[in-house]
Amino acid sequence: MRILSRGAEAIISLDKNVIKERIRKTYRIIEIDERLRGFRTRREAKILKKLEQLNFPAPRLINSDDKERLEIEFINGDELKKVLEKSGDYLNLSEEIGRKVAILHSNSIIHSDLTTSNMILKKEIYFIDFGLSFFSHKIEDMAVDLHLLNEALKSKHYKIWEECFRYILQGYKKESKRYTEVINRIHAVEKRGRYKQRY
Repeated sequence: MRILSRGAEAIISLDKNVIKERIRKTYRIIEIDERLRGFRTRREAKILKKLEQLNFPAPRLINSDDKERLEIEFINGDELKKVLEKSGDYLNLSEEIGRKVAILHSNSIIHSDLTTSNMILKKEIYFIDFGLSFFSHKIEDMAVDLHLLNEALKSKHYKIWEECFRYILQGYKKESKRYTEVINRIHAVEKRGRYKQRY
């Protein structure tokens, strides 16, 4: 078994499938820690099952112990982070991202970590790592999801981020019935961000 990543919340390993184990936090009371890890594991499993029902391009859940361990399908493709700018097709890919984010939001799924590191290109774009995801129908949560994606683009794809985000929003508009509300809220979220930076 090969360790793919070791983060603050989980260790990700690759066997035949991806194994995700949430790390125990020794600074927390044992009972609270077990409850939190169990809740987050079950929530992630529930979201992955929902995505499979929607036929959304994301890894399939193989197994879960409902406590701390998930076994998830391995998507063998290219990290979008590494190929987006080289593809020569980044605007169409950006529009595809926008459409797929809108599908998530239309089904009350907030990813919470939308970056091109969490997208795999394999004929189409697959979204991965739903460890921070949750269910919500709130416009604020959808706007923050897109705002964080925009910030990630600025950081990792600074040469093309403006064009990419414009096409992401075009794709989002095609699939979202709440587009205008979300866009208006994104502007409010951005203003809050600028205010915090100033002070």
